[in-house]
Amino acid sequence: MNNVRKFSAFLFLVCASLFFTPAHAQLQVVGDGGPGPVKAQHLTAELVSLSPDIAPGGTLQVGLVLTLEEHWHVYWINAGDSGEPPKITWTLPEGITAGPMLFPIPSRLPLGPLMDFGYEDEVAFPVQLTAASSLKPGPTHIDAKVTYLVCREVCIPGKAHLGLNLNIVPGAPAAQPVGALGEALTLIPKPLPADTKLTVTGGKTDFVLNLTTGGRETNAEFYPSDQDQIANAAPQQIEPTSDGVRLRVRRSEDLKTLPAQLHGVLKLSDTQAYEVTAPVTPGEVAPAPGSKVAGSPATSSVTTVSAIGLAFVGGIILNLMPCVFPVLFLKGLALVQSSGQERKHLRSHGLVYTLGILVSFWIIVAALLILRATGSQAGWGFQLQSPTFIAVLAAGLFFFALSLAGQFDLGLSLTSVGGGLAQKQGYTGSFFTGVLATIVATPCTAPLMGAAIGFALAQPAGITFAVFTALALGLATPYLLLSFQPAWTRILPRPGAWMEILKQLTAVPLFGTAIWLAWVYGNLHSGNSQGVDHLTRLLWCFLALAIAGWALGKWPANWKSAIAALLIAALGLAIPLYQPKDTTLVWAPYSQQSLDQARAAGHPVFIDFTAAWCLSCQVNERAVLKSADVQHQFSKNNVTLLKADWTQYDPEITKQLASVNRSGVPTYVIYPAMKNSSADVLPELLTKDIVLTALEKDVKP
Repeated sequence: MNNVRKFSAFLFLVCASLFFTPAHAQLQVVGDGGPGPVKAQHLTAELVSLSPDIAPGGTLQVGLVLTLEEHWHVYWINAGDSGEPPKITWTLPEGITAGPMLFPIPSRLPLGPLMDFGYEDEVAFPVQLTAASSLKPGPTHIDAKVTYLVCREVCIPGKAHLGLNLNIVPGAPAAQPVGALGEALTLIPKPLPADTKLTVTGGKTDFVLNLTTGGRETNAEFYPSDQDQIANAAPQQIEPTSDGVRLRVRRSEDLKTLPAQLHGVLKLSDTQAYEVTAPVTPGEVAPAPGSKVAGSPATSSVTTVSAIGLAFVGGIILNLMPCVFPVLFLKGLALVQSSGQERKHLRSHGLVYTLGILVSFWIIVAALLILRATGSQAGWGFQLQSPTFIAVLAAGLFFFALSLAGQFDLGLSLTSVGGGLAQKQGYTGSFFTGVLATIVATPCTAPLMGAAIGFALAQPAGITFAVFTALALGLATPYLLLSFQPAWTRILPRPGAWMEILKQLTAVPLFGTAIWLAWVYGNLHSGNSQGVDHLTRLLWCFLALAIAGWALGKWPANWKSAIAALLIAALGLAIPLYQPKDTTLVWAPYSQQSLDQARAAGHPVFIDFTAAWCLSCQVNERAVLKSADVQHQFSKNNVTLLKADWTQYDPEITKQLASVNRSGVPTYVIYPAMKNSSADVLPELLTKDIVLTALEKDVKP
């Protein structure tokens, strides 16, 4: 997604200055410069004023009012991930001057993984006119040529020629703010009051805006005036304070160095916003407890003592999670089978098992603190953000589940390399079983854990370690208690055949966990055009592990079969870890000549009519046209791919759009392989099924 935004932003910045040039005079212009509303595609434009009269030496508020069809929008001064704000070119009588066009409070307009900033329904853009004191009374006329971009799933540039009749009237009274223009004047972001303070801290991944208003604020959004400073679509995290609000905004991945200052609009509600400019101070600010994303309820407050208590109880409950319970169950079976051993020996194993869990948790919390110190944000289960970790963990759990299901005998201790290791190095087995319990616990979050961990990650290192230590002790407590009170094992059934059956049943939750991890693995690659291929490779890894397990079960206690199984398992694990090269096809620039040549050669042709300012175009390109399935069909059927880039007006592209009865982008057209065949025009919003079905129909000779 970042590459798409970077590419679209690059083209937009290069071409935006050319977008509303004289070359655009060839676009259809609505209106003749007279007063009154003008109807254009998907909107109505009108030039209005608060009064028909303006006094010599006085001022008058006029404005551009755009009334939009449902679900269509126009843009704020910074359009977000794509787009272009409206612009006005004035033709004014001598003695009258126009100030800058003002923009009311914008809204966030999401589309897929991207975000626009703009307006829906109706919006007015105020402009202040100033009359010279030397003006003579009488009628006058002001003229405005407006350029705009109106978007829904498709984006359509437009031009309107508007006008307004005024009277020069000495002593004309001040006009009252009424109507759409009057409302817009109340929605223009105001400067920060003198008793309000804003500071900005810039970290490696976030900007933290701290606003002090004297009262608790529960909502806030930041809209940057400059492009490529924040990740527009990323959620903005609100941290209410007793005297204001702290807002955490994700930095743009394209922003390599911190800006000297941050300029934009800080929106506290639909009717209250401030235009802000503040210097950026380098530094890191840890998230505060009780923070929330805009629109979500704040979390309840948690104290250090309650967080430690919640973590301990959550750790105990964690033993009942499907991914952890099989490990505890195996340790319980070991206690039943070894109940005749000395109590001191059993206690020692319980303590070593607990130590394995503690050490593992301390390593995890140390990694979290290191990431936090370097500016990264991570939480419980942060390892699950790594596809490599997910693949290895899923493969390990699947292989262990095969052993529990009875395919082969791996032994009760997962750290056993051979049958005698658990006996010769029993404490080693107990320690690493505690390590295993921690590893398989990371995908799970037991009840009560969420609030405790969220609190801990925002606290100083000492409190963070204390909370995670309590969580570790909770996880270790059930087995530790049984090892100190082996008499409690009497309530368990005596050893027998039931143990083998129950052990096999515990394979079910582990298989379920492996399936869930495979789903997580697929989601980590969901933004990749070959996401399905990644998931398929993990499933091939499972098959290889099943073959390795079969070899161990077929020839048990045989070093040759063990080596063969190890090689097969290593090969299987290498399959999901392999990262294939990007094979995205290259699109040629559209021209009538390239289209004619491809059709004359009998090739099917796919034309992508797009523009850098078209958000729907970027979503379709990322989610559909670059997907592995669609790319494969393009290549398989020798489809000529042409990109008609309309970022800068091109009369040849406009003519081609008109030939398929379209006037905006995105537009997608397939010309079948048969010569002289008619164009197949696809919908503005694409899915892979739509494109694949159309290709299957159109590429047949």
